[in-house]
Amino acid sequence: MTTVNNSVSRGKKPEVILRVMEAKQKDVGRGKVRIDINIMRKINVEPGDIVEIEGRRKTAAIAWPSYAEDQGLDIIRMDGLIRKNAGVSIGDKVIVRKADVKPALVVKLAPSSFTIAVDPGFINYVKRRLIDYPLVEGDTVLIPVLGQAIPFTVISTKPSGVVIVTTDTNLIVLEKPAEQARVPKVTYEDIGGLKNVIQRVRELVELPLKHPELFRRLGIEPPKGILLYGPPGCGKTLLAKAVANETDAYFIAINAPEIMSKFYGESEQRLREIFEEAKKHAPSIIFIDEIDAIAPKRDEVVGEVERRVVAQLLALMDGLEARGDVIVIAATNRPQALDPALRRPGRFDREIEVPLPDRQGRLEILQIHTRNMPLAKDVDLAKLAEITHGYTGADLAALCREAAMYALRRYIPKIDLSTDKIPPEILEEMEVTMQDFMNAYKEIIPSGLREVYIEVPEVRWS
Repeated sequence: MTTVNNSVSRGKKPEVILRVMEAKQKDVGRGKVRIDINIMRKINVEPGDIVEIEGRRKTAAIAWPSYAEDQGLDIIRMDGLIRKNAGVSIGDKVIVRKADVKPALVVKLAPSSFTIAVDPGFINYVKRRLIDYPLVEGDTVLIPVLGQAIPFTVISTKPSGVVIVTTDTNLIVLEKPAEQARVPKVTYEDIGGLKNVIQRVRELVELPLKHPELFRRLGIEPPKGILLYGPPGCGKTLLAKAVANETDAYFIAINAPEIMSKFYGESEQRLREIFEEAKKHAPSIIFIDEIDAIAPKRDEVVGEVERRVVAQLLALMDGLEARGDVIVIAATNRPQALDPALRRPGRFDREIEVPLPDRQGRLEILQIHTRNMPLAKDVDLAKLAEITHGYTGADLAALCREAAMYALRRYIPKIDLSTDKIPPEILEEMEVTMQDFMNAYKEIIPSGLREVYIEVPEVRWS
């Protein structure tokens, strides 16, 4: 049962504490949160009102009623960007109240990561995207430009507090980046078709990192290593990055072949340094991609280097203290090629398959990769999901990129490439059509079929 702190008599607004859950795909990037309609009424919030969300920092979002299956669960659904702006992760609790919203007189933005060219046309474009959008100083906002979401940091607002951009707002956009605000590179909403896999990985990684006392109470050791296996391009690396982002863990990514060195002892030294760095910055996650390159079966390798590296990795895994503050996630396309000693309990004792996406998974992935694309009304993502059998997530991402390139080629004749800036009216006009996707579909061969792809020659019998 939700507890509402009704402190109106003391001059405060009624507020409620809710548990954070991930957003549904249709709500990602829209500045929305979903709350039970009964809870909204208790804090005097109507659908479409702006609520203030207080985690480790304060942010704001537009409140909409929860989905039917979420009623009575005391949760608030929000996307990764709102979670970062509030300083919370999935499973954390936040205080929610109706926001005291003021129209913004001045808003100053700066790109979060790289320098951009700014002119009045671009400022007007950004302003149109932000009309009626709630902002708080320190927030990160994403502005779609040519199918790519560009992160901007809200440097300051006048007045302070929760503001909304109006047609009268003086919007200032700086060209140089602000001090690097931590923009979530990958969140759980950026991964499609792996709902069950994400749930399992979260249980194995988030719980030990956030609540190790649960494992101590039960008298069990949290897992030290997790092995993700499956075809290339299905999201193993993406999943590891999302877990690190969502848990605020220190993340070290290793591409296994880069570890190998011809000099005696250098490969082992690199591994030791990586594990020491992880312990120093705990809680942390070490991600080893293509682990089969450094840890093949020792009875099948000829070189001495591989045997030494496997032995060193085994020793380092055994040396990890069972506190759950350092977790090793490894990925491979060939689990059967790994040394069996790595797959015993206490090392990589949890193995999770990351499969090819089914039709629903492909639809989710297409929705993710077209999230910031200006799609024409004739684009049917459900049909594309149906005809892309055998495509991996990487193949579908390539399909969307290629479709965008086909769209770009249509607009190039209208653009004067000798000028530095693209006219805003051209940017507004651009859209990707279903025909662009079908043209791209003819060019993108599914990864799983490339090895057996046959080109049939044209033979005439006359």
